[in-house]
Amino acid sequence: MTSLVKPRHILRRPPVSGLVAGVLLSLSGAAAQADSAVITGQGGWLFPAWESLNTVDNAGIARDIALIKDVQHQLEREKIALVVLVVPMKAPFYAQRLPAEHPLSPAVVQRYDRVQGELTKAGLTTLNIKPILQATEQGKQTAFYRADYHWTAWSAENTADATAKLITGRYRLQGEPGGGAVLGEWFEKRAFGDLASNFLPSIKRKAIGRDIYTVRHQVEKDLLIDDAPAPVQVIGNSFVQPYLGYTQKLSNALDRPVTLTWNPGDVGPWATLLQYLESPDFAQHKPQVIVWQFNEGQFHLGPDAAAQWNAKGVTSLGQWRQRINKALP
Repeated sequence: MTSLVKPRHILRRPPVSGLVAGVLLSLSGAAAQADSAVITGQGGWLFPAWESLNTVDNAGIARDIALIKDVQHQLEREKIALVVLVVPMKAPFYAQRLPAEHPLSPAVVQRYDRVQGELTKAGLTTLNIKPILQATEQGKQTAFYRADYHWTAWSAENTADATAKLITGRYRLQGEPGGGAVLGEWFEKRAFGDLASNFLPSIKRKAIGRDIYTVRHQVEKDLLIDDAPAPVQVIGNSFVQPYLGYTQKLSNALDRPVTLTWNPGDVGPWATLLQYLESPDFAQHKPQVIVWQFNEGQFHLGPDAAAQWNAKGVTSLGQWRQRINKALP
């Protein structure tokens, strides 16, 4: 499902079809079979097969944390703070729904906590999202959509609230409050999740059925008011796209304008950061805080992960450092 709004100040890619915007395929070839792309669990719960349930690339995680730390140092020279946001993987939240032939390894179960610990140890500001999503799971509220790759709008908003508290607790935003996003009313829509609609044949898709998406109507004219500079910039993939409401809720909670640069997941976080830092928007107005969003399942992948990112998203480590140094001299 696509975003329904194109608010001012928000940098966006052209619309893409469905919430599949954030799916990062690591399977090779367009002819990959549906059964190899999606893991079907109990109750029609679907999981992306490209996120390993048994292996952890600790060397890749360590390398990426070092790269992020370098970015943090360079942003600090520009008096810009960095908040790292790593969204937990779906499967560990619903391990009981995984089929017996696809168990989680202890290393994968422990990975998110380890990543959070390593980020903190490196002196990076991060938000532990796992307890937020665990608290979201109550009644009809789920942390992730059943047949979709993404977290729910409830998870997005709860995480945004926690992000706002983290930012206001650590940083004093410039200017007076005002200009925060106005939130629309909640509504429900039945639709096939992207894992079902994009990777399952019609017979299996119909058997899985549609999910109920509870999201907000988007208030375009009030989302970001006037041309007030935004002190906070969000950079990420479709988990923070406007449809799911993370950025709007963050703006509302901060009562400040918040800008967004997001790309489909196969572009990757590294190219998306460069897109923003090399843009006229960054040159003309530097924010006080950058919130940089990653996904746990791909957190080990660096800028040079040619098998994972699309052609525009791949950058050698040498080119990555050169472009960062040029954007943040």
